[in-house]
Amino acid sequence: MKRKGFIFDLDGVIVDTAKYHFLAWKNLANSLGFDFTEIQNEQLKGVSRVESLKKILTWGETTVSEEKFQDLMTLKNTEYLEFINKMDDSEILPDVPRVLDYLKDNKQGVSLGSASKNARVILEKVNILDKFEAIVDGNDVSKAKPDPEVFLNAADAINVKPEDCIVFEDSVAGVQAANAAHMISIGIGSEDVLHEADYIFNDFTEISTEFINKLINN
Repeated sequence: MKRKGFIFDLDGVIVDTAKYHFLAWKNLANSLGFDFTEIQNEQLKGVSRVESLKKILTWGETTVSEEKFQDLMTLKNTEYLEFINKMDDSEILPDVPRVLDYLKDNKQGVSLGSASKNARVILEKVNILDKFEAIVDGNDVSKAKPDPEVFLNAADAINVKPEDCIVFEDSVAGVQAANAAHMISIGIGSEDVLHEADYIFNDFTEISTEFINKLINN
């Protein structure tokens, strides 16, 4: 069996922390006197905290000083961390452990490629940190998706060439980043949103062992 690289995004792929981002951003927007919707939250998937806040302020037609901007980012992250500190392994999305275990049992390269700066904390909370050979997160990159930097670094960290890597992503920016890195992109979510991906599944329950073997042996 060949050794391929399997790179997982975190939010919306392994765990659904998007709901906690949404609540923290909504509370922040409300404190500034405007609302923030779930539709707007969809547009922040895979986007850095700095860029997310810029978008929210634009939507709210609000400007703040640089100092206030930094304070708001800290405030949002503090509230988000309070949410994720209560997480446990019940929050892992269906069948993710099955796929991770299969890849590990078959000696495949497994790494995380996420914009989240809290990736290690979350993986520890849900008890799967040891399933990953390497973690590349928002602390390790300077360019946000759709730039492929995070995935190229994640491939390098497990010593697998980009063209031998497969990426699991739930965001448009993430799929575009995987495609830009010349990796196979697998969208987890809606076909309407993720149509640029090479393959699309609603969730990991639809991903068979046969399909994974095909990816490994191609």
